[in-house]
Amino acid sequence: MQELSEATKKLILQYKLAYQRNLPKQGVTTIHVDEVAKKVAAFYEQIRTIVDWKEEHLMRRAAIIRKLKRKFFDLELNNFSQTGTGNAAESLVLELIRGGHFPNDKIEESKINDVQKIINKYVFILKNNPENKAGKAGLGFYNWLIEVAACEIEETLAPAIKEMALIDYMFGSMKEKIKVSDKIFESGLLKKEDANIQIYIAICQALFKLDKPIISYNLIKYEYPGWQRADEQLIRKISENAFNIWLQIEKDLVSPLANKFYYICEKYDTPYLLMGDILSMNDSAETGKEILDPSVLESLIKDAYLKRLSTLKSRISRAAIYSTISIFVTKVLSLLLLEVLIEKYILKEKIDWSLLSVDVLVPTILMFLLVISIRKPSKKNLNLVTVETMKIAYKKESADTYEIKMSRKRGLVMKIFLSLMYVFSAVVTFGIIYFIFKYFFGSLPPTEFITSFIIDIIFIAVILFAGTAVAKRAQELTMEEEREDFLSFLSDVFFLPVQGLGRWISMTWKQYNALAALFNALIDMPFSVFIEFLEKWRYFIKERKEEIR
Repeated sequence: MQELSEATKKLILQYKLAYQRNLPKQGVTTIHVDEVAKKVAAFYEQIRTIVDWKEEHLMRRAAIIRKLKRKFFDLELNNFSQTGTGNAAESLVLELIRGGHFPNDKIEESKINDVQKIINKYVFILKNNPENKAGKAGLGFYNWLIEVAACEIEETLAPAIKEMALIDYMFGSMKEKIKVSDKIFESGLLKKEDANIQIYIAICQALFKLDKPIISYNLIKYEYPGWQRADEQLIRKISENAFNIWLQIEKDLVSPLANKFYYICEKYDTPYLLMGDILSMNDSAETGKEILDPSVLESLIKDAYLKRLSTLKSRISRAAIYSTISIFVTKVLSLLLLEVLIEKYILKEKIDWSLLSVDVLVPTILMFLLVISIRKPSKKNLNLVTVETMKIAYKKESADTYEIKMSRKRGLVMKIFLSLMYVFSAVVTFGIIYFIFKYFFGSLPPTEFITSFIIDIIFIAVILFAGTAVAKRAQELTMEEEREDFLSFLSDVFFLPVQGLGRWISMTWKQYNALAALFNALIDMPFSVFIEFLEKWRYFIKERKEEIR
């Protein structure tokens, strides 16, 4: 028999707590919404899922952010009056349940008051922040504050006890294992007191692929442990420093060493994911006794690994399908419309439907090829994962160490040479795409040819970037070193410039997503009003039916 580490014992207790909290509570009034209105609203939210596509586990919070921004806009129009903020929480929670983001008849009515307190807290911060809120920085701060508020609301309505326990479990381990070279501290790239923050950020990104808003919220809780139950004094203190807190977190998130921390945490996150799966699949209290026997733990690790592996392909395929549809709806469709308008009204040319079909099919086929080319981990990987999982589960006299080292310095001549090589590979890659396009569509008029070529380059770059991100998700179980050969090296050399372009386009497009803006401005509010009217109408009809005896 082995002795479990103190961290593992604490994790088991946290999972037991999560299990108990999920049990139905007797004698508690829960929130109910009309089922017909819920189905209509849920259908609309499925459409918004395509328009605003993110990773599946981020979609609920994206909906909260979207609706909360609308609520805050309404509150601003009323100058944040007490009358205006009074029912903001109730309408928000009801809208989220109708949209299918939270279960019907499961959330306690008392949660509405909790959400209202959160809204009041962030309204207070917004009103009492002494910094100038004008300009781009002010807009960024405003959006960030609402996004953080959305994270706290989501946690209040659906506490992520297991996820946070697993993050803390890995954080406690990695703090001991990751050692930062003294040369990094001496160079000024990182302060000693900020090393743990970088480890924490890397764990959030590696373990659950969390995005900036939730990491920001977790960092606020890390710095101010009492934030969720903050008294007036702490809220006032935060409000006075909120703008600077935002700037510091933004700085932490773009640290020049962030990728080095992420690489280590992403490589060693699999054992922690599997420990979470093992405790979730079984009663955590009984599992805690069973895994004292290494042979039992080894069997449980294998079961959890194979189960996660069996669902990996379907999860990746679903992500690829949604990504492709989202890209088509939000980017491709608008560019195709632009291409049609240019050809018909500016160039006065006849629309070439075969060319438009190619514009759609080529990027879609490219995504399909990227997905089917994803390789599953080898059998050797399971052995590595099993050993590492058992290392973190049991007490050990000494811990493994992973060192963060300074990157090798390159001279000016070498930097120039490597930059020229990158530019050369970009020219070759785009040149090949150009000649392939010219071979098939060289008979087109010059202006139409250039327009179509530019649009196709955009499609291919965006799809290649999205496909690469999906492929990286497939490595969540991989601990073995990536096998590289000369062909993979060549593909990196020539595909990286296209992926870089796709990343830049995708990041830029987020700021100017015309379709999302159209939905928010012209559809979201009227649709929300319609759903509320439909629900009230349904209740009115039910009351009239009850009167007829």
